[in-house]
Amino acid sequence: MREYYFDKLLNIKTRGDQQGFNKSLHYHRYEPTPYSGLEELFRYYDINRDDHIVDFGSGKGRLNFFLHYFYDVTVVGVEMNEELYQEALLNQKRYVKKNGRDKIRFVCCLAEEYEITSLDNRFYFFNPFSIQVFRKVVNNILRSLEDSPREVELVLYYPSEDYIYFLEQDTAFERKMEVTLPYVYENNPNERFLIYRFGAVSF
Repeated sequence: MREYYFDKLLNIKTRGDQQGFNKSLHYHRYEPTPYSGLEELFRYYDINRDDHIVDFGSGKGRLNFFLHYFYDVTVVGVEMNEELYQEALLNQKRYVKKNGRDKIRFVCCLAEEYEITSLDNRFYFFNPFSIQVFRKVVNNILRSLEDSPREVELVLYYPSEDYIYFLEQDTAFERKMEVTLPYVYENNPNERFLIYRFGAVSF
């Protein structure tokens, strides 16, 4: 019922998984983060209006609209699937019609081709692609820090062991927090969020 309630509240349509198979070996099928998971995450994980969040594999835009509605943050959704991108744009029209102006932008491109801006400081991943693509995206983030030093954080939902190993063994990202989902984590240890921080930066 949470799925129906929040979609109606936000005036969007994000329920249901992607039908058929994704033609890409490196990009996984669309499946939105459960609203109950988002509620649990943001009970413990703080964001503020100055944050600029990038959602890689944004699909129909659920996370984008949820974050803007409740936290008034700037959110960019990066989606490589043209059909899902178009559905996100339709959702944006519905959302704006009910809620007024937004600070949401959708980009249709491969994740590794998205140009990280100097303002982007929070990055969300629901296991959207292979470790090969994830490495490229993280390296893009790290390169952006060379030009614009700042503190950044990665939020992983349903994190793969490959992602975790890469971050903890091959990068300077440090695990900041773990948020598990009640009632489901006990049966599936993947039902959790991991937040990684690229250390505090002194300006």
